[in-house]
Amino acid sequence: MKNLTEHLSQYARYHRDERNILTHYAGIPLILVAVFSLLYWPLFSLAGVVITPALVLFIGGMAFYLRLDLRFGLIMLLFSGISLLLAAQLAALPFWLWLGSSIALFVVGWVLQFIGHYYEGKKPAFVDDLVGLLVGPLFIVAELSFKLGLRKPLQQDIEQNAGKTH
Repeated sequence: MKNLTEHLSQYARYHRDERNILTHYAGIPLILVAVFSLLYWPLFSLAGVVITPALVLFIGGMAFYLRLDLRFGLIMLLFSGISLLLAAQLAALPFWLWLGSSIALFVVGWVLQFIGHYYEGKKPAFVDDLVGLLVGPLFIVAELSFKLGLRKPLQQDIEQNAGKTH
């Protein structure tokens, strides 16, 4: 399995234009909330805990992020946890309002992504590697940390592999 630098570098190769990255700051959270919401229907109950596909995705994603990097994994726990809680709020709405809102968030999120990739002039990373769908949220967390002056050695490694943003 690839390490943190390899995953982020591969994803970064498709995201060097600042306008593309900016659209991802909004698009990825919208998509994440929408996916969690659309997958929020119950599968079964285990020891009083309702198990949903969204919860399974959340747990699997957290295992992936925490295995790659503890610090980013903890931030992803917060980011993904908030997204899951927002999805739960959407899922509590009447059926048509839940469905319409979730689909709207999903579509708006992807429209933002594709606008960004228009500026980038490249296709989305997940087209070549589906793991990019999991790396995307981690990428925006990493990019925000770089903007805050954190994790400079990691940023330098990524820029050495993928190039600087412009």
